[in-house]
Amino acid sequence: MKKILVTGSNGLLGQKLTSLILSSGRGELIATSRGANRYSQKEGYLYAEMDITDAGQVRDTIRQFKPDAIINTAAMTNVDICQKEKDLCRLLNIEAVKILADVCSSENIHLIHLSTDFVFDGKSGPYAEDAEPNPLSFYGHSKADAEAVLLRSSCRWTIIRTILVYGITADMSRSNIVLWAKSALEKREPLNIVNDQWRMPTLAEDLAEACLLAAERECTGIYHISGKDMMSIFELVQRIAAFWQLDSSFIRPVSSDSLGQNAKRPKKTGFILDKSIRDLGYHPHSFTEGLEVLYTQLSHSGNRF
Repeated sequence: MKKILVTGSNGLLGQKLTSLILSSGRGELIATSRGANRYSQKEGYLYAEMDITDAGQVRDTIRQFKPDAIINTAAMTNVDICQKEKDLCRLLNIEAVKILADVCSSENIHLIHLSTDFVFDGKSGPYAEDAEPNPLSFYGHSKADAEAVLLRSSCRWTIIRTILVYGITADMSRSNIVLWAKSALEKREPLNIVNDQWRMPTLAEDLAEACLLAAERECTGIYHISGKDMMSIFELVQRIAAFWQLDSSFIRPVSSDSLGQNAKRPKKTGFILDKSIRDLGYHPHSFTEGLEVLYTQLSHSGNRF
């Protein structure tokens, strides 16, 4: 059984990893994040506050717990905020990865790092792992630069790129497209949704499983992890409306250019999943199946989001 340290454990993916490891018994978990632990269950694992931008704290924490693998889920991911706050984005998305890579190299630890489809320009999706990155936004550049850090590093590394992650936890610091669209439609709010961008949305449970599989199988290199269905963002929101039987007349198709966003988005990304299916044994849910997972979780939680 491997000892696994998760950074950013208070986030959606971090909490899904905590849930997966605790429920399956497939590892000894050290959860780390900034601030207090937000995961509802406090027993069966260790929690430590750790700021990934603090080299001394990172080094001391990792040496204290001596994990076999680190899954780095911590990052600055709001694309438009990254475009405006470049120094903070650079610190969290690049400099922190340098710190982790250096410590993992010296301590012989397997580093599993999360990246994104936004390293691509969206002109020729879906993409295989060996496609050449060409990011359009500062966020995309920061994630591509972090990948380059690992490519130059002497540590054992895995890069897991993913797309438009959705899911739910009991204590979430930010929403995601499925919960946001569902909530807005329930309030009968008009939604302007782009019809010229295509993605393969990823259930957070699937992404957590892929990260754990990479740690268990000690797979290194780059892996693409997403859902299996390609759709436009407009279709995605329409499917959310249909699943929860909400009024789709509030969904208005618009072009990306009409939104005036700070950062450019790639038009069509998507991933070829053959390598992950072969090497990791990855089997993603369909988008409908993912919505059914959320429906069950929402029903059991008794909460509305």
